[in-house]
Amino acid sequence: MTSPFNFDSLTPDLMWYALESIGIRAESGFLALNSYENRVYQFIDEEKQRYVVKFYRPQRWSEAQIAEEHEFMACLDAQEIPLAVPVTLGQQTLHFYGGYLFALYNSVGGRQFEVDNYNQLEMVGRFLGRIHKVSQDLAPYQHRPSISLDEYLYQPRELLQNSHFIPSHLEKAFYNDLDLLIAEVEQRWDSNYQSIRLHGDCHPGNILWRDGPTFVDLDDSRNGPAVQDLWMLLHGDRQEKLLQLDILLEGYQEFCDFNSTELKLIEPLRGLRLVHYMAWLAKRWQDPAFPVAFPWFNDAKYWEGQVLVIKEQLSALAEPPLSLTPMW
Repeated sequence: MTSPFNFDSLTPDLMWYALESIGIRAESGFLALNSYENRVYQFIDEEKQRYVVKFYRPQRWSEAQIAEEHEFMACLDAQEIPLAVPVTLGQQTLHFYGGYLFALYNSVGGRQFEVDNYNQLEMVGRFLGRIHKVSQDLAPYQHRPSISLDEYLYQPRELLQNSHFIPSHLEKAFYNDLDLLIAEVEQRWDSNYQSIRLHGDCHPGNILWRDGPTFVDLDDSRNGPAVQDLWMLLHGDRQEKLLQLDILLEGYQEFCDFNSTELKLIEPLRGLRLVHYMAWLAKRWQDPAFPVAFPWFNDAKYWEGQVLVIKEQLSALAEPPLSLTPMW
């Protein structure tokens, strides 16, 4: 049986036969793409069509949860929103072979989205507004989870405590600051928002650019506040973030209203991501790909740096939330 932590039985032969089972014959080798939670490969079939196949990590998402993601992408695609959508074969987008769930995608090209290019940023805002307008017209996910303090703070804190990655000389400082961070996020967290279906991991690396943006990798799609899909596109000092936010929302609000009270969730959401990311690496460490890709994670210098990062996030939480420029 396949381990939930690795893909030890996912050989090139198994991938070839998995694709053959849905009528696709790979002619080239499999080029691994940048993905750690799942395994994603680009290849060319016998008709010279370039595809991407995604093998889902076993025991992470259920079939019902993946089906909801695919359904959401189909709704977005129907509205001509540019994103990588799974290919439908035999009236299905999700397939099973050799213990793995997998999906096939047409390969989409593009260069890196330039977050400092304000014209591109405004266009991304327009498409995010269109995505969220579709989300508002749909019911929230029934099978996929919602962003919560339990999943992003409490469970990660417990996992880190039991993983023994933090060096003994840093434990006191690390957990003191971590608990302060958790308390500050709890104080500022407000779940009284409209919960909609989100991209969930909308950072610049998940946006490709050609004549416009193409959104990829909805693997972390879940319910939550709209601002979750906006804040990861903001960077730099406070004035830079305010300018980027104005530009992003100028495009966004052409298609979808934005509740500005959600801006107070930006720094709490950043805190959630910070804690969740550390725990994610610890949780996946038994997957052989992780020590190779993230060798610094098991080094004392990394954890010394994380103590400083947590302190910086505590300072960010103490600042007033970002606010929109008044419209006169």
